[in-house]
Amino acid sequence: MLRRFIERVGLMNCIMLLVVISIIITSEILFLQGKKMDAIFVAFWAPTILGFMNYLKYRK
Repeated sequence: MLRRFIERVGLMNCIMLLVVISIIITSEILFLQGKKMDAIFVAFWAPTILGFMNYLKYRK
């Protein structure tokens, strides 16, 4: 099942999605530790990476 997903989506996209998930988790941890400004700064990375992935996917 995981192999089919990786083949369908692509290995690099799967790696980037794992990076985005780790960024979201890191942001949550920072927020719960009381470092709210750092959490907001880190949280903006996730949509930026997803937007870059879309740009690379649809660029021709």
